[in-house]
Amino acid sequence: MPRKRKASRRSRGTVGQVGLGIMGGAFARHLLAAGYNVVGYDVAPAAIRALTRAGGHAARSCADVAARTRIIITSLPSPAAMEEAYFGKQGIPDGARPGTIVIEASTMTLELKESLRRRLARKRVILLDCPISGTGAQAAAKDIAVYASGERRAFDRCRRVFDGFARSTYYCGEFGIGSKLKFVANLLVTIHNLSTAEAMVVGEKAGVDLGLLYRVISDGAGASRMFQVRGPMMVRGRYTPAHMKSKIYQKDIDIIRAFVRRLKCPTPLFDGSVPYYTAALRQSFAMEDTAAIHSVLRKRAGLRGSIPGRITRKGR
Repeated sequence: MPRKRKASRRSRGTVGQVGLGIMGGAFARHLLAAGYNVVGYDVAPAAIRALTRAGGHAARSCADVAARTRIIITSLPSPAAMEEAYFGKQGIPDGARPGTIVIEASTMTLELKESLRRRLARKRVILLDCPISGTGAQAAAKDIAVYASGERRAFDRCRRVFDGFARSTYYCGEFGIGSKLKFVANLLVTIHNLSTAEAMVVGEKAGVDLGLLYRVISDGAGASRMFQVRGPMMVRGRYTPAHMKSKIYQKDIDIIRAFVRRLKCPTPLFDGSVPYYTAALRQSFAMEDTAAIHSVLRKRAGLRGSIPGRITRKGR
């Protein structure tokens, strides 16, 4: 006798996803696991295939995504990609109905996001500014925070959606505050990533096993989230798979630099960090994780060859 199929869990609704890369693909998988139908589009066919294998539904265009849902998440890598997704041929407004909410989760300039908000408002589409704090690996583990800003009623309508793909969500106030907080967070990430690399190189020069250094420092006052996230890559001396590709992160560095210059605010630690990221790009680490600044420091310290250490369980 054939087994009876279990009754499928009732859907919590449909969410659109435009951009199915490292971050957007992770959002989609978590929303599917939380019981949502996900309709997605990406310019990369492989990303769309990954969505359908996970149980999502492929859309033909950004407009098709908008026509099939009232809440859309966008996670896109560049201003050009955003312009195409929103206002290119078959862009989001071409399919969106009045009252549709777009959760914009990318890290972009305030000027670009404000321009998108105004242009969408003419179509009676609501844009929320909701950048993400966390790496691609953290997104895959549902270990990210959302800094949401914009119309409060629209945010409240999306609250359960945020819970479906993020560890925590903060409503930060008027449109743009979320991005300002993200710029501050990324300023710290830029500094802490370099401080982690610096600590690893100092330890190696001093003859300390880096696996031991990682375990001990992670449990003490000197730890940071970047030490915990990127320290293991530095211990191995391998910076793939990338949580954040160096080439893409350069865009974030440029955004922060322009932002603080407009504020006329001194940022000595951030300014001192930037040349190491530039050096990583020049040394062919563009497609590897930003942890590759560790290799830049090792080279400047005169270190060569394999790295002395591996991560083991506590106490071993």
